[in-house]
Amino acid sequence: MIRLFETLPVVIGDTAPATAAHRSLLEYLQAGGLIGYLLLLLSVVAVALVIAHLLKVRISVMAPVHVIAGLEERLEKGDTAAAIDFCRLPANRCFLANTIAGALVRCGRSSFGLLELRTALEESGSKEVERLVRTTDGIAIIAAIGPMLGLLGTTIGMIGAFATIGQLEGAARSNELSNFMSLALVTTAEGLLVAIPCTVLYTILRRRVEKLAIDVGDIVESLASLLSAPAGRSSRGPAPALEPASV
Repeated sequence: MIRLFETLPVVIGDTAPATAAHRSLLEYLQAGGLIGYLLLLLSVVAVALVIAHLLKVRISVMAPVHVIAGLEERLEKGDTAAAIDFCRLPANRCFLANTIAGALVRCGRSSFGLLELRTALEESGSKEVERLVRTTDGIAIIAAIGPMLGLLGTTIGMIGAFATIGQLEGAARSNELSNFMSLALVTTAEGLLVAIPCTVLYTILRRRVEKLAIDVGDIVESLASLLSAPAGRSSRGPAPALEPASV
């Protein structure tokens, strides 16, 4: 990013002295004023959200091996109550456990029992997906706010520039005009530098959530099929044959 700022004067054909073409990143941030610092803060928050998302949204976190094994053992016996208790243990709480537990609890309360297991799994899985995309929603908000803050800085800079033209004369007017125009252009550039990566990351991370949700859905389907096996029994009697469940 520093290299980009250093080459901007060359790209736009700046004819100022060579010393003006080598402003530091800090000087550009200072030129952006309060809005520039706000955009810097937003960029830090965006990076934190991306890191938090990557740590949270992983197949090993969403469907740990020990949770799969524990659910398989209990569902093979048709012991849905034990499966629910297992899912609710703090050490076992994850995307897979929450989806299975939510669906089994709903089936246990319904007069249709496991007949609506597939529907219950879909709704429970949808709720879990919504929780996973909250960090991506934060990134999308930053991507939307960035250009708006940049435009606000541009507007403030232009207002100050026109006010300077009408109030000052000579060298003082030139200096103030230069400062306000710098504010207008720098904040615009900073807003775009925040918004563009956030927009790209938002799209990539949403796709990643969808892919991992499908992978976990395959695991849910295989576990749900255990309740339709001859040995599988629910608290309401024999379990019906299940259609493939999806998350």
